[in-house]
Amino acid sequence: MQINKFMVGGVLILGAVVFLIWSSLNATSEYFLTVNELNEKGSNIVDRNLRVSGAVLGDSIQYDAANLILTFEVAHVPGDNAEIEALGGLAEVLHQAVIDPSRERMKVVYEGPMPDLLRNEAQAIMTGHLGADGIFYADELLLKCPTKYEEAVPEQVVNK
Repeated sequence: MQINKFMVGGVLILGAVVFLIWSSLNATSEYFLTVNELNEKGSNIVDRNLRVSGAVLGDSIQYDAANLILTFEVAHVPGDNAEIEALGGLAEVLHQAVIDPSRERMKVVYEGPMPDLLRNEAQAIMTGHLGADGIFYADELLLKCPTKYEEAVPEQVVNK
């Protein structure tokens, strides 16, 4: 009789541990998407943790310094590094994304200080969620400048 109690208790504890692990992984998982993929999925992924990448459209950058609210648009950039290299590299892909009006775009809202590297043709990698209004609300914003900016860095250091 006591062996059955221990087995039932063990099964219940094991079940609780499995449930906690499953629910924790589900709540913290992120999907990495391009702007096109995000627009295709639309309302199916509202309020899920997402990571999205796109090319910053410089003319769309607006910053409210009093409230620390930054808004801008990003254009679709391929997510595959081999495809980016085949199209001429990151700088060329970002440039083409910004000048091509037929590329899918997405509005982004970020609350926080405006990053120094936020400029036209920078690659924005954002973590956050898609709102029901179709706007991406970024909790984290990382910027990667195209190669043409990175090549100038060694010259700046040498000229100091």
